[in-house]
Amino acid sequence: MTKTRLYEIIEKGSTDDKPSLIFDYFIMLLIILNVVAIILESFNSFYLQYVYALRTFEVFSVIVFTIEYCLRLWTSNLKFPNKSVTIALFLYVLTPMALIDLVAVLPFYLPMIIAVDLRFLRMLRLLRALRVFKLNRYSNSMNMLARVLKNEKEKLLVTIFITVLLILIASTLMYYMESDIQPEAFPNIIAALWWAIATLTTVGYGDVYPITAMGKFLSGVIALLGIGLVALPTGILSSGFMNEIDDEKEEKKKFRYCPHCGEKLNEIE
Repeated sequence: MTKTRLYEIIEKGSTDDKPSLIFDYFIMLLIILNVVAIILESFNSFYLQYVYALRTFEVFSVIVFTIEYCLRLWTSNLKFPNKSVTIALFLYVLTPMALIDLVAVLPFYLPMIIAVDLRFLRMLRLLRALRVFKLNRYSNSMNMLARVLKNEKEKLLVTIFITVLLILIASTLMYYMESDIQPEAFPNIIAALWWAIATLTTVGYGDVYPITAMGKFLSGVIALLGIGLVALPTGILSSGFMNEIDDEKEEKKKFRYCPHCGEKLNEIE
């Protein structure tokens, strides 16, 4: 099998490339089964009864994901044909999907390389849940979400900056208003951040709240502002999705597609 053909198989396949489709469906099924296994492991009785089977499946999954990752590294120069082999490998390693592929297997190998305590090992095992993001490579919906986030990143960053600024201002003001009356609830500005976040998102757990008149007034203002701020990213993303859908419709009008496999054929004159 040539390197080019192997690259075609491990990349997302077209509808008429059966080996590539089989590979894609196998990897997607394995990812889904890994997520199911992680959920089942949280039941102590199930884990104790099937610990050997779960461990065997984990080893099998890591072997498959490791082989997949190595193959993608080997064929990375085909993904960046205008770059040298070394530069193409470096560029691929830094791509988001390559980093996700690495994180999918790293928790298994890291304890073999360095000594880690049980608490850190438990945190590493939690990283296995990130394997679900490997589905991004095969999901048109997730790819569309990534494009929307990329296209709207400037607007989203402005919204995040305004939100962080408002949280800091609200925390500072509330600290000076309530710290003398409630030193245990608002001992410092950092502690007041929890109140600001809970209020701005309109969650309102009720564990920390102002009791002074000025504090209550500020809390009301922050809660009202939070309604608008939470809606801003939603509106930006909704607009981005609509634009993306409209662009896809326009793209379909410009080209002819195969009625059997759905592949793009040629541009309509």
